[in-house]
Amino acid sequence: MASFHFCAECNNLLYPKEDRINKQLLYACRNCEHQEEADNQCVYRHEVQHIPIEETMVITDLSADPTYPRDNNHPCPKCGYEAVYFQSRSRRADTSMRLYFACCNKDCGHRWYEA
Repeated sequence: MASFHFCAECNNLLYPKEDRINKQLLYACRNCEHQEEADNQCVYRHEVQHIPIEETMVITDLSADPTYPRDNNHPCPKCGYEAVYFQSRSRRADTSMRLYFACCNKDCGHRWYEA
């Protein structure tokens, strides 16, 4: 995992630097001449975060999960069967109060949302 490194001489942040001659990764201070060899080759880690409608695609069998409430007032627009629903776990402003639905009919499996 990537982490911050600090200069042993002036306590400023060390930045990744490539040593092309020796083909190795270094951390170098921009204020003084201090450099140190990197103990880990990872300088950046990208974590994929799914948006709520994608979360319903990751969980394949939402209709069988007993923890999701069922709703007969919002039937599936494709087959008319009952649906399960949930709110987004995302903290993004555009998804905060949106309800996401998944059809309970195993042959349909339609997913949709309402504002």
